Amino acid sequence: MKEAARIMQLLTDRDQTVAAAESLTGGLVAAELTEAPGASAGFLGSVTAYATDVKQKVLGVDGTVLAERGAVDGEVARQMAAGVRRLMGADWGVATTGVAGPEPQDGKPVGTVHVAVEGPDGTGKSVALRLNGGREEIRRESVRSVLDLLAGELREDARAQDTEQNGGN
Repeated sequence: MKEAARIMQLLTDRDQTVAAAESLTGGLVAAELTEAPGASAGFLGSVTAYATDVKQKVLGVDGTVLAERGAVDGEVARQMAAGVRRLMGADWGVATTGVAGPEPQDGKPVGTVHVAVEGPDGTGKSVALRLNGGREEIRRESVRSVLDLLAGELREDARAQDTEQNGGN
């Protein structure tokens, strides 16, 4: 079973939803998630925020953070995930931002990528990646990485809920 199908199953089992905010992946995360059977039960939609001002105006990324750090940053990714989660009314938000090439961006080398997830409790997590390869490889690996991050957080959240329901330890 592909990772996206596992994610959709976990979301469906818990009656939860996800939305995606994408920059360098340009809709590939949404495409991957919607390939899974039953995706309509768990995937609400996505925002392809390729332009920096869309990250700010649509997703609510802090303009000061963008000005000081640029769009390729872990905090930007985290705020993108939070923004799309809020915007779509989803339980989970995921985000990708980075440099797929062929040229560096904002002083960041090709292959610099940040992926993020924010869960129902409003806590977020971002992961910095340094990917090798061409543009297409970097974009595909970014999709795989954000889905892996989401799957891990879903499993972690499920374990935490199970512990709470069973009286701790």
